[in-house]
Amino acid sequence: MFVTSYGGTACIDRGPLVRRAQNKRIFITSTMSRILNLIKVKLRSDPGTYRGFAQLPLRTICCTARRQTDDSDASSVLGKRWKETAETVIIGGGCVGVSVAYHLAKGGMKDVVLLEKSELTAGSTWHAAGLTTYYHPGINLKKVHYDSIKLYETLEAETGQAVGFHQPGSVRIASTAARVDEMRYQMTRTHWHATEQYLIGPEEVQELFPLVNVDKVLAGLYTPGDGHIDPYSLTMALAAGARMHGAQIYNPAPVTSLTPTADGGWDVQTPHGTIRANRIVNTAGFWAREVGQMIGFEHPTIPVHHQYVVTATVPEVKALKKELAVIRDLEGSYYLRQERDGLLFGPYEKMEKMVLQDSWVRDGVPPGFGKELFESDLDRIMEHVEMAMDMVPVLKKADIINIVCGPITYTPDLLPMVGPHQGARNYWTAIGFGYGVIHAGGIGRFLSDWIRNGEPPYDLIECDPNRYGAWTDVPFACAKARESYGFNNVVGYPKEERFAGRPTARARGLHQLLRDRASMGFHAGWEQPHWFYKPGDDIGPSFRRTNWFEPVGRECRLVMEKVGVIDLTPFGKFIVKGRDSHKLLDRLFANTLPKVGRTNISHMLTPSGRVYAEVTVTQLTPGEFMLITGSGSELHDLRWIETEAAEGGYDVGISNVTDDVGVLGIAGPNSRRVLQKLTDDDLSESGFKFLHCKTVKLAGTTVRAIRISYTGELGWELYMDQRDMAAVYKAMMEAGKDEGIDDFGTYAMSSLRLEKGFRGWGAEMNCDTNPLEAGLDYFIKLNKPADFIGKAALQEIKAKGLRRKLSYISVDTDNIDPEGNETVWHNGEVVGNTTSGAYSYSSRRSLAFAYLPVELCSVGQKVEVELLGRKYPASVIQEPLVLTEPTRTRLQRKAEGKA
Repeated sequence: MFVTSYGGTACIDRGPLVRRAQNKRIFITSTMSRILNLIKVKLRSDPGTYRGFAQLPLRTICCTARRQTDDSDASSVLGKRWKETAETVIIGGGCVGVSVAYHLAKGGMKDVVLLEKSELTAGSTWHAAGLTTYYHPGINLKKVHYDSIKLYETLEAETGQAVGFHQPGSVRIASTAARVDEMRYQMTRTHWHATEQYLIGPEEVQELFPLVNVDKVLAGLYTPGDGHIDPYSLTMALAAGARMHGAQIYNPAPVTSLTPTADGGWDVQTPHGTIRANRIVNTAGFWAREVGQMIGFEHPTIPVHHQYVVTATVPEVKALKKELAVIRDLEGSYYLRQERDGLLFGPYEKMEKMVLQDSWVRDGVPPGFGKELFESDLDRIMEHVEMAMDMVPVLKKADIINIVCGPITYTPDLLPMVGPHQGARNYWTAIGFGYGVIHAGGIGRFLSDWIRNGEPPYDLIECDPNRYGAWTDVPFACAKARESYGFNNVVGYPKEERFAGRPTARARGLHQLLRDRASMGFHAGWEQPHWFYKPGDDIGPSFRRTNWFEPVGRECRLVMEKVGVIDLTPFGKFIVKGRDSHKLLDRLFANTLPKVGRTNISHMLTPSGRVYAEVTVTQLTPGEFMLITGSGSELHDLRWIETEAAEGGYDVGISNVTDDVGVLGIAGPNSRRVLQKLTDDDLSESGFKFLHCKTVKLAGTTVRAIRISYTGELGWELYMDQRDMAAVYKAMMEAGKDEGIDDFGTYAMSSLRLEKGFRGWGAEMNCDTNPLEAGLDYFIKLNKPADFIGKAALQEIKAKGLRRKLSYISVDTDNIDPEGNETVWHNGEVVGNTTSGAYSYSSRRSLAFAYLPVELCSVGQKVEVELLGRKYPASVIQEPLVLTEPTRTRLQRKAEGKA
């Protein structure tokens, strides 16, 4: 690849020339776009006067349009119809912000205002490469991509503004066997979605991209309809559409401060005045941290330098009869697409080479930065350039005419932060987009639907801004952003852990004791054992049964036959008490509330009757409740509870005690004997019944014990001060020596819960499902007097009847087991999807839950489950496969009574 000259100076000077060229191009594009829009507007508003406008010389048109647009901008920003109130104020005018404005206004919301500090697209949007793809490994992020592309296909016709959308398709290239497995793994999760996607061979890859060195290719993942779009034109078209539907866009209008109001709204201050808003949406891109800091949040968004290279005309490209598909060479870690008659090539450097703009995190974004670029560095990407030249040999002779190096923002896990934020009423975010162009359309629709309807249109908890908390400090965020960027295209194995930035400040309790003996999983800042090593156990990821398969079986047998201990500290834990606590929780939960000293499983539902959360509820004292939820949904659930409490005017106190309280689980037939050695309290069957709660002294420590176990075996959960965990753990392990006590992790717990037919939140139930189809009828009390959220919707759903139900299936596999989200087939047709799966060590078979049409839910029904490209026979079976300990005990007593 050669460097050419541009304007008399070598383009590879990596600095001012590239910036000047880019800014000049954007300025011209911006100006002409505004001119054309003005002409269209004037022709529509006053066709008699402006009918001959387009016949004037270009110089006259430019002067007139520039003068009139400048006057228009000044008047609108400095006084013309400046709105003092708004339903929603959106802060940030990149492609995501204008998409939110467009969808809200089009959805019928009045008084939508977007505030942009300088000009639309300033930030990451204007210099983006503009790639669009249906592909995403996440299940519901596929929906976001789908909605984006479907919008972009129709936006020009709706707004009359060109968007520069190209759809030649794309191919993800596999050049290793592991990569082919990864593609098969993803294909099993695609067939039950609307998106077309195909696993193709080298010859088909070459048909789509004739310039590829096919000797390097084993397979390709082909997605028709993929391509690229001009980010600037897209943003302007969305802005035009937003205005068409009544939204107001003000720029330049920087937000200088944000002040919450007593009624849950916001005063949004700008140099031009204050707007009183019912809600605000932070879509400020790499300024998002500064917007968040105005109200006390430190959003973990980190600016990263991303480079791409544009070549001059390549004769072989110019000679093609149709546009090249976009390719992503995953081993080379780059994307490559056609740019006019040349090529555009964008790599993702490895961790040790990529660059963070950490000074912005420390000191803020420099004032006035908007459409500037960073110093480019071709040396930093030469490894990827060389791999690209091997894969696409014509690159060796191509001349570079441009190197773009601009800021994009990354969150620690590379996913955006989308939705309402816990800790501030009516504050929403849509920030942290490493791929804002493909997310913009779908996220705009998703947020608009949520804001207008009071609940998300589908589950997207992986993008919940509340997955981060106070533990997400700057060193952690920077380390994970570096890791996420550098690992962009590495093989993504199931259950794989990545360790940058770990452990966080949350790693307390048993972490020091267990970290060298266990494979640790990361859960909302916590370190929790997945499984435990023994001498001779290997460590390594795979798409098939792997290193942890036998150890997990060992731990399952431990719990079923003896006694095991598990660290459950990552649970989210809240205390709700006060005069209206019973009233509030009766409104929130579909189950009846437990009596004092009792525990039950309850569900919070959305207004349309879908499952927002599953919570263990215990009434500790009259009017004082302890709520336990999953680690990944701690602040997600807390926000929902706090919002209902505030909007309903309930007199309650809500405390998040997650960081203060440690939790140990003990389970197995010998668990009672172990605990009884450490306490004088009565733990007998009659003295401590199932789903009861007591405060006991355990090894001299005050512990709140609940007779419950997520393994389905005899067990207790023990809640205590974090500082006492190690002492209690050591005492239990010492007391259990003669009982065969040992540790077990979350993988074993998952296998055991599936054997017992326990549903899991986030898998069998979430905001994509209702509790009736999920088989949660036992926990849903439609006849309770309280009008709980979602009650009316569930009554209607029940009256209409269900179209699908959760089924329990056994899968005939070999060295692979279902995990969830795999496609289910019947007679050559896609009929459903699994939700979770595991190997049952008790029955020695693979099990899964799956949603199927009601006509295919009968016991004995034959279906097929797709795993790594192969369809395995499966049957619907009676659940559960293994009875829980309380059920076994009850049946035994019943039999003894009859005898």
